[in-house]
Amino acid sequence: MNRNEFTGRIAVVGAGAVGGFVGGKLAAAGYDVVLVDAWPEHVEAVRKNGLTIAEPDGACSIPVRALHAHESASIPPCSLDVAFICVKLYDTDWATGIILPALKRSGCVVTLQNGLVESIVAARAGWERTLGCIGSGMYVALEGPGRVRRSKKAVKSGSCVFYVGEAQGPRSRRAELLAGLLSHVDTAQATDNLWGLRWAKLVANAMTSGFSALCGFGLKQTFGDPACCRVMIGLAAEAIDVGAALGYATEDVFGVAPDVWRQAQAGDACAIERTMAALRAQHQLVTDDALSGTAQDLKKGKRTEVDFMNGFVAAKAADVHVPAPLHAEVARLLRRIEEGIDTPGTRHLKSLEPILGSKAKEGG
Repeated sequence: MNRNEFTGRIAVVGAGAVGGFVGGKLAAAGYDVVLVDAWPEHVEAVRKNGLTIAEPDGACSIPVRALHAHESASIPPCSLDVAFICVKLYDTDWATGIILPALKRSGCVVTLQNGLVESIVAARAGWERTLGCIGSGMYVALEGPGRVRRSKKAVKSGSCVFYVGEAQGPRSRRAELLAGLLSHVDTAQATDNLWGLRWAKLVANAMTSGFSALCGFGLKQTFGDPACCRVMIGLAAEAIDVGAALGYATEDVFGVAPDVWRQAQAGDACAIERTMAALRAQHQLVTDDALSGTAQDLKKGKRTEVDFMNGFVAAKAADVHVPAPLHAEVARLLRRIEEGIDTPGTRHLKSLEPILGSKAKEGG
């Protein structure tokens, strides 16, 4: 890596919504990028027409090299400086394995995903070559072969979108270089609290993604509905309690301190107003057609990441003996939908309200 700026070769494994958006933006900025993806039609569309990225202020087509997953072996050994892993969480081990032979000894693998999967990468690459990247508030979707859409207006003065940190150890020079690289995509910075940020991102995802999909709502409707906001506050408070019991220094969620979410769930009027204002701000940022990742998966008939989000929070809650009934119920209902036993609908919002009410009484 160059002393002051990243200049190496980049692979993005998983060129869907997040990977396609990040890889496409880096290619547009002039970086040497190769996309690796398992969807044949997507790869062929990118090869033929470039990768189209549509944003609220317009669309563009970006020429970028794309490989089928089985073609990853054609990347010369020890030639990559960084590999971003952007696949579904349950594919992390496989994705790391196919790209590792192409990584330089001095190179690194960066998890750009929603859950806590750094240990899976480190089991193959080693902790010394493993970094994590949190991408928050991206609101991107893979619309079809060769086409990614971002459903959020770019707000450069808003909260940071990308945080990069070592999976083990303090803030490093290479994390700063990678943050500089990602600043070509959106706002980015290095961190020495990867795990606190990871948990904050998990809180944000677990309070929105599965819940909105469960109710059959888009993100704008979810953020704009007071009843949904009350449930999201409850989900946030539960997950924050679990993170605290696990020892994580959880960072702000949607710009609001963890304790404020807990206070809101306990009925504090000022805290309720602050958290509701934060959710209203998200309502203003997303477009009318924005869907959560879980909603996109259900729409396509794909497996969701519920076991790495609400299910993960519920499992960890059981480990540390902290109640998380809202997460347990959201996970249970989403699994039923995945199995074809149930369907999304507003009735699920009503079914969660008694749990929310009992939690509020405990807090009060």
